[in-house]
Amino acid sequence: MDQSKAPLNDAEIRQAVTVIRRDAGLDDSAWFETISLDESGRYPGSRGAYVCCYEPDSNRTFNGIVLFDDDSLAEWRHVEGMQARIVPDEFMMACELARKHEGFREALRRRGIDDPSRVLVESWSAGNFGNPEEKQQRVAYGHCWLMNDAGDNPYARPIANLHPVFDLGKREILRIDDFGVVPIPPDPGPIRRPRQRDDLREIAITQPDGPSFEVDGYHVRWHDWELQVGFAQRDGLVLHDIAIHDRGRLRPLMKRASMAEMVVPYGDPRGAAFRRNAFDTGEYGIGASLDSLRLGCDCLGHIHYFDVWTHDWQGEPQLIENAVCMHEEDYGIQWKYSVPAAGQTTVTRSRRLVVSSIATIGNYVYGFFWYFYMDGTIGVEVKATGIPFPSAIESGGVSPYGRQIGDRVESHVHQHVFSFRFDMALDGERNTVTEMNFRPAPTGPDNLHGNAVITEETRFKKESEAQREVDSRQSRYWRVINPGVLNRFGEPVGYKLLPGANSFPLQHPDSSVGRRAGFMYKHLWVTRHDPDELYPAGWFPNQHAGGDGLPRWTAADRAIDNEHVVVWHTVNYHHWPRPEDWPVQPVVYAGFHWMADGFFDENPTMDLPQRQAVCAAESAEE
Repeated sequence: MDQSKAPLNDAEIRQAVTVIRRDAGLDDSAWFETISLDESGRYPGSRGAYVCCYEPDSNRTFNGIVLFDDDSLAEWRHVEGMQARIVPDEFMMACELARKHEGFREALRRRGIDDPSRVLVESWSAGNFGNPEEKQQRVAYGHCWLMNDAGDNPYARPIANLHPVFDLGKREILRIDDFGVVPIPPDPGPIRRPRQRDDLREIAITQPDGPSFEVDGYHVRWHDWELQVGFAQRDGLVLHDIAIHDRGRLRPLMKRASMAEMVVPYGDPRGAAFRRNAFDTGEYGIGASLDSLRLGCDCLGHIHYFDVWTHDWQGEPQLIENAVCMHEEDYGIQWKYSVPAAGQTTVTRSRRLVVSSIATIGNYVYGFFWYFYMDGTIGVEVKATGIPFPSAIESGGVSPYGRQIGDRVESHVHQHVFSFRFDMALDGERNTVTEMNFRPAPTGPDNLHGNAVITEETRFKKESEAQREVDSRQSRYWRVINPGVLNRFGEPVGYKLLPGANSFPLQHPDSSVGRRAGFMYKHLWVTRHDPDELYPAGWFPNQHAGGDGLPRWTAADRAIDNEHVVVWHTVNYHHWPRPEDWPVQPVVYAGFHWMADGFFDENPTMDLPQRQAVCAAESAEE
């Protein structure tokens, strides 16, 4: 099988580092933000790495491409005015800087904290609010918490109003912003409770004959599906070349699918809280934060795991074992029909293939789940858990922007906004996107009883037309069709994007986060394919003033009718925290589906094993 899109291995990462150190002309202070598979398409037949570096001594960011076959640096440039992502090593470095800083230690003592080693300091991106330091320095803004006594919750006791401000490039603290002492909340106790209930019996999932999927490296075949599991340091889990077998043909659907950006804007304007706008993909990176998954805990059943290689800031490869989990799940009834007069019931069982990864990003934990169903449906779901950002309640009581979730602890209103990117190839690369709306017809001679429904399908011809919002009143969804391939009824074959529960951003479009995350104001964007357009807020959102990504690209208003198109779907989970989210939030869900819509000539699961004999036998025994 073709493994050209497989994630980089440790030897390739080391080779990329060697080439950069040898040929890029960087000084000794430079470190590696990203070393991932090159997906530019500019070097067909050659496997390579996209590399991004930051040089602290000059406060410059560089990126380019290393080709493995000829051990060469094919591209290299200074990305002027841009800041690389904040990598995990910088988080650890900044935390230690604060713990050793006498001004910070004194601020802790004023709050009754004598042991800085028990204090967590997270160096979040400062964003961009027009301050000179945000243009000239690599600035991060610290947020602080005191570990609980049990040592299993570093966010247990928020330290309000205390914010060390870092120049990460110079590895120094610029100042300590202290807006006044607020009492530290009491210890909430351990997350790992000593008393656990014992009335739940084990659920065992077995497949005596083994799983139905086949794996060759990172290539997967299951039921009628084929796909390739991929990985990027920034995106995390990526899926390539998603296709489905149909009556002897392998029919492509998507060339690449990923969760391309995630931004979490918070709604508290007081003190330094207005800076809490995390671009978890573009400012920090999902891939480096993937968990190593464990059987019976994160995944249940007959599991196949995929390992991936990431790296630290010196470019040293780091293995994440079991980073991606894959298994089958029974999913109830696929279809059923009964003829009571004849005593006849026909039932088929559904199952789905689950490909998932889980990332721990500071206080939150996100599971990214991709479901492949037997009828050609693709489900996409985010499962969010972890700890809602906790803040200490000030003397005046709970703020109007938050809700009390624990003893003297509140958490503020916020949203989790996800942008999913789909490089479409529905039976080929020339596709068109349309919008479906439904509305009641006016009463009149053709609608005497007022029950008629008008169906409207609008075909998008240019990018400016394809910036749309969800509308449940019109049962709105979107279709991707191939005008050059017809089904047996003479219609273009198609798939529909069916939104799930969704919301709208509440931040003003001209706010700092509104300018930087302009993509979040539309639930659908359609763009003409460009391999360099991978991220909806642009390649470098860290400290960026805004306007990059989808708003800038679509200003060209390129043609998208019967072209190679990319579909972007925005999912907004609105979160008003509740006491039940503390000390750890139960999983909440956000997602959507792609469903065959005229792609097949009939129900593609009519050949599934029918269960009428088994059901009849069990009924007789009863």
